[in-house]
Amino acid sequence: MTDIESPKPKRNNADKRADPGAAQRKRLRHAELLLEITRRMAGFDTLDDVLRSLVEMTTAELNAERGSLFLNDPDTNELYSRVAQGNVQREIRLLNNSGIAGYVFTTGEALIIHDAYSDSRFNRSIDEQTGFTTRNILCVPIRTVKGEVVGVAQTLNKRTGRFSRHDLHLLEAMTSQGTLALQSAQFIERMKTIRRQEMEFIDVVSEVTADIKLGSLLQKVMGEATRLLNAERSTLFLNDDKTQELWSEVGQGLESMQIRLPNHAGIAGAVFSSGKSINIPYAYADLRFNPAVDKRTGYFTRSILCVPIVNKNGRTIGVTQVLNKRGGPFTNEDESRLRAFTAQISIALENAKLFADVQNMKNYNEAMLESMSNGVITLDDAERIVTCNAAGQRILRSHFAQLFNRPAAEFFAGANAWILEKLARVTATHAPELTMDAELLVGEEKLSVNLTALPLHSTEKKRIGSMLMIEDISNEKRLKSTMSRYMDPGIADKLVASGAEVLGGQSVNATVLFSDVRSFTTITEQLGAQGTVALLNEYFTLMVECIQREEGMLDKFIGDAIMAAFGIPVGHEDDADRAVRAAIAMMRELRAWNRQRVTEGKLPVDIGIGLNTDTVVSGNIGSKKRMDFTIIGDGVNLAARLESACKQYGAHILISEFTYKQLRGTYFNRELDIVVVKGKTQPVAIYEVLDYHDEESYPNLIDALQHFKAGLVKYRQGKWGDAISAFEAVIAMNPQDKAAILYIERCRYLEEHSPGTDWNGVWVMESK
Repeated sequence: MTDIESPKPKRNNADKRADPGAAQRKRLRHAELLLEITRRMAGFDTLDDVLRSLVEMTTAELNAERGSLFLNDPDTNELYSRVAQGNVQREIRLLNNSGIAGYVFTTGEALIIHDAYSDSRFNRSIDEQTGFTTRNILCVPIRTVKGEVVGVAQTLNKRTGRFSRHDLHLLEAMTSQGTLALQSAQFIERMKTIRRQEMEFIDVVSEVTADIKLGSLLQKVMGEATRLLNAERSTLFLNDDKTQELWSEVGQGLESMQIRLPNHAGIAGAVFSSGKSINIPYAYADLRFNPAVDKRTGYFTRSILCVPIVNKNGRTIGVTQVLNKRGGPFTNEDESRLRAFTAQISIALENAKLFADVQNMKNYNEAMLESMSNGVITLDDAERIVTCNAAGQRILRSHFAQLFNRPAAEFFAGANAWILEKLARVTATHAPELTMDAELLVGEEKLSVNLTALPLHSTEKKRIGSMLMIEDISNEKRLKSTMSRYMDPGIADKLVASGAEVLGGQSVNATVLFSDVRSFTTITEQLGAQGTVALLNEYFTLMVECIQREEGMLDKFIGDAIMAAFGIPVGHEDDADRAVRAAIAMMRELRAWNRQRVTEGKLPVDIGIGLNTDTVVSGNIGSKKRMDFTIIGDGVNLAARLESACKQYGAHILISEFTYKQLRGTYFNRELDIVVVKGKTQPVAIYEVLDYHDEESYPNLIDALQHFKAGLVKYRQGKWGDAISAFEAVIAMNPQDKAAILYIERCRYLEEHSPGTDWNGVWVMESK
């Protein structure tokens, strides 16, 4: 049992009369001591000084070896004290319900313990860490005037004898006398801390909100939120109104990984949806917590504080989430500070988002203008040139420095003064002016142009200038003559005879062919401008010849890409076969051409081809002055997607199920996949045509096709191991079969990430 001293028997009246002055002297000494405490405490204004002085006085007065004074921290439910180590104050903290001090604090009962090691409440680890041996303990609660326990005082190891009841009452009296000073010092310290935090808060907000770039602003916000709340990590999620997702561009400690999640999912989604803060001391005990990110990053989340970010209009635009506060869970004060912080930076976030949107729009507009083949020139309200895109500089044979801020009357003078008349009419009427096939003199050269002059207005409908759009049609006839070499004369005759009938457009069933050169940018960098043009001319001649032989129509060249159609404007019963035969011929011609190029030390050229059969809209689209016969529709888009998908599957010719069903001939092919292409919702089966291969380019083709088909069946049944074996058999025959390699990777992934019982074998393509 703990050796706790009981009250001593009272002395009789005779004893009191024996030394009548002793009691008086003791009371006087007691009063002087309390007055001294009051006097000394009045001279201190810091909590550290008050604590140190009280401990020194109580230890000396009670003739003890050591003393300590612990105050309660209600935010953390800890008792804390401070000890000096050199010039540094170190804070000691322990739970307010542990050890001797915790017992006295929670019960309010003072203790005299004559043998510390025999008391089960005594924590021996402190002695083991410090090397000090505690023999006896006197510990009393520190009470306010209202009787509230706010801490404990204790003295250790009385130098002579044992602690007595008199010592206990004396210690209680001394600490009670210093309680007011303690509370005052605590209040002053807290006010100084709050003041320091407020000033720091203002400095942080000022520094953070000065940044207008979204990426760096997010980085600063997360760094400051982590530091202010003494957390390990933080993330700021903003809402994407278009996708209804919360996204984070910067995640501290996540190596700037971008995270996107539905704006109703997880803790962040719950806070965003409700607009209410969530403080979770134990993340894995909360059903709303999604541990998937922890699994992906290897991080372990203990505690979470998540608050909404609300703009000045009261709309929630995102959430701020801080993880793992050091030293315990997040407090109500942490939540208040974080809410205040996010409220201050919400305006900066919206400004940064707006700036990013404006910058993106500006970049988009500039890129669009720079990519246009027509010249675009803008003028201010004083008719001075403000901007001119690359095409305009090329058409006018001028650099931007020669054009910028130059009066239009000075630049468009002499033979080009008709342009000034157009601008004057636009200014007067506020209506566009269109001039077709006009003459523009540039230096000594005469150009034929289509020119459009338009008024520019602000959002308040005030005139802010004009815009000129110039289309150079000087080379139109020569270009048309050049293109006619790639078009069947019968098609051209029909277009001419159709006149306005085709201009309006018509729906026809056709097979669309798209082809594209692989790694064309690399080729152009190595060949240069002249070499690239020469290569394309030779390549297009070979490819278009294959299309013409099957009576296909060359729609257009798109850089290094070819768009053609079979069944337009003249239809045949076997247009799907014609398109497939043309694609096979293109691959064979390309192989022969590459052999020649390699012998000449030139780079070989590789292409992908996509085919799709569908109802499309065809017609001579444009005006009587300038028209282009072309086709549009979803069927065209799917053919383009299949051409792009060739890269993913390592294929050269991909056809849709719609083309496959209309084939009359027999070809070496295989069903490759069932996919949902980018921008679509309905799955479509795709097939790879392999007819152009020989034994050298694809050995054991027939056997490989059988194994591939078997593997595809097992794959769609969800029998991943059997499917892998079948596809490995394909690779054993042809190690270059990228499709088989792709399926092995898929099967292994699906083994680890089960697609569920509703698996139907459909693969969603994320890229175009």
